[in-house]
Amino acid sequence: MSIRLALPRRLRCRSNIQRNLNMDINLARTFLAAAESGSFIAAAERMHVSQTAISARIRTLEQQLGRRLFARSKAGTRLTLAGEHFIRHATNMVQIWERARQQAALPPGREDGISVGGELSLWNPLLADWLIWMRRHCPKIALRAEVGQPTHLLDQVKDGALDIALLYNPPQRPGLVTELLVEEKLIMITSDPGQGMYPDQYIYVDWGPNFAANHQAAFPELNSPPIYMSLGPLALTYLLTVGGAGYFRIGAAKPLLEAGLVHRVSDAPEFSHSAYAVYAAQRDNRTMERAVAGLRIAAAVPERSGQGHAIAARPQLSQANSCVKPDARVGT
Repeated sequence: MSIRLALPRRLRCRSNIQRNLNMDINLARTFLAAAESGSFIAAAERMHVSQTAISARIRTLEQQLGRRLFARSKAGTRLTLAGEHFIRHATNMVQIWERARQQAALPPGREDGISVGGELSLWNPLLADWLIWMRRHCPKIALRAEVGQPTHLLDQVKDGALDIALLYNPPQRPGLVTELLVEEKLIMITSDPGQGMYPDQYIYVDWGPNFAANHQAAFPELNSPPIYMSLGPLALTYLLTVGGAGYFRIGAAKPLLEAGLVHRVSDAPEFSHSAYAVYAAQRDNRTMERAVAGLRIAAAVPERSGQGHAIAARPQLSQANSCVKPDARVGT
């Protein structure tokens, strides 16, 4: 025997509205994934569903709009004129939905929230200093921070799941603002007092695809380095302890060079490695303004060495553009 529970009409209506909203948002997400990748197959991989599901969602969306959004061919898919016009609206729809969902889940005592994601090498000191600045000067703003891969972080900003992404040399994407925070350079340093670089002691630090391409062009003989690391501070600790040579951010290397702990390989080229804040062009309110202002302030503070860096004790972070009055006292 089966039992069927009948929900009150009001609750049934609310449930239907929620289900329809989620469905429409999923359709918009699917459209954006297919538009950006140019392939239903790639969109299916990105969204972890079947290609059949992607095709069905796009057909449903096209039926609702009464327009063809994609032109299909054996070579893949491309946007129609209607599809190009719909991108901005789909992006706004997804971002507004995510923003509303996050606002509804704000913890008690918080007036607003902001979420920031960064590449692994940007957490120290930029992301950490920003979090501390926000806690001191914007105590009523809920904070969420995460570390991830650049492509995933960009996708989250595009979808509205993240407000800001901190990235090295990010690609341009429609609807997103890319603001330079730190003009950084990568230089080759060595533990050898004779300023030598020996291939069997070379440490390759993964500074991203742009660095990889430039490095390959400059050093084809180092295509298979004996030591590979994906985190700059870890590689720097290794170099200082064991010895060797590798590329590091000039801000982290400078105090070590001045102390004579490492030496610059003078004939090695420099590579650009600037950090950017990426955020949605449509997101324009006081919380976002303060968050971006805090990032600018944190980025402007002269960097100390990553070795023994006491992030929490950086009182020189300015109160300019603070969310609280200068005479307020916020505990840490």
